[in-house]
Amino acid sequence: MTEAWLSLDPGEAIEWEAHPRLMRAAPAIAVSLAFVVAAVTGGVIVDGLALVLLVVAPLPGIYGYLRVINTQFVLTNRALHRKSGILGIDVRTVELDRVQNSTSSQGILGTAFGYGNVTVDVAGGSDLRLFDIYDPDEVRAEIERLAGRSDDIPGTVEQWRAVREELRAIRHELHGQPK
Repeated sequence: MTEAWLSLDPGEAIEWEAHPRLMRAAPAIAVSLAFVVAAVTGGVIVDGLALVLLVVAPLPGIYGYLRVINTQFVLTNRALHRKSGILGIDVRTVELDRVQNSTSSQGILGTAFGYGNVTVDVAGGSDLRLFDIYDPDEVRAEIERLAGRSDDIPGTVEQWRAVREELRAIRHELHGQPK
């Protein structure tokens, strides 16, 4: 799925890759259909010259579709990449050790149909946004896992109780307070 725009370092492996949902192009396709209806209606009712609009009618839909299929998100075990562009290519790469935080969000329709956005906060740079992707919570969790962070608390309950008791003993020694 990835092309020449992505060069992986030795030992770097792709963990996840995706495009935005194809439905993201739906508004542009709707505009194209409106142009077709306007051209045909204008050609029949007003003047046959209005049918010339049929030449430009597909352009918004084609542009919307090309924007979606030419946008790609790739997560490797070392970095997060976003490629976009139709005629020119814009590639943004964020090393996972520069990731400070990540959030996922879903609207009402996103919750119903399982898609949403993931925003990655980057140290010393602008945020990176992955938009209209399926399972945004899982993607966010994978980014956090690969970045070395997790929602899990390390250690067992017994280990944390031992730490608490040790801290109480230190406090007792320093301040002469009872445990």
